[in-house]
Amino acid sequence: MPRPADHAHGMKLVILGRDGTLNRYRDDHVKAPEELDPLPGAMEAVARLNHAGWHTVLATNQAGIGRGLLDMASLNAVHLRLNQLLAEKGGRLDAAFFCPHTPEEGCACRKPLPGLIRDIGQRFDVELASVHMVGASLTDLQTARAAGCVPHVVLSGPLGALAEDELRPLLAGRPAAQVHADLAACAEAIIQEERRRLAEARGQTFAPDTQAGDLN
Repeated sequence: MPRPADHAHGMKLVILGRDGTLNRYRDDHVKAPEELDPLPGAMEAVARLNHAGWHTVLATNQAGIGRGLLDMASLNAVHLRLNQLLAEKGGRLDAAFFCPHTPEEGCACRKPLPGLIRDIGQRFDVELASVHMVGASLTDLQTARAAGCVPHVVLSGPLGALAEDELRPLLAGRPAAQVHADLAACAEAIIQEERRRLAEARGQTFAPDTQAGDLN
């Protein structure tokens, strides 16, 4: 039987990438709050996870800081705007973890290295094997694998532009990855999977919800 969600070791945690998962991906970085364009249904998806007892944490590479394209004040303003958009839908992020370094700096926290994710695991005192990690890139999948998280990829970022015959070989080496159209579909899958496991643990027959409203 799972421990309560507010117990440190039993916390239900989903780690989210940002660009392409929560907001539209931009090649030139999101440098200011007005450039943050939420993806349809993404804010609601976080709220649905929260309402189902899941804590959500952001993990994002922000090499734009290292390159001088934005500063810490700008990044904080972007994430404040993100939290405002989430709050309007009844959702929230527990924290935002980011790597400010460029690839050339050779840090341990830049995805696909697992440093940032391990920091999150330590901060929230959770076993990473029970943590779901959702991102919009192959880098996010590599990060989830390196950190030992449950990997999910959403096709609401650059990968979504690929044809299926282009995408399939890219994902072929990642058999554990679950692929979803967007964060809303991913959130539903995570919630339904937990409900299925709980039902099985109780010896009950699992009947998946057919209406999104039931997921709250």
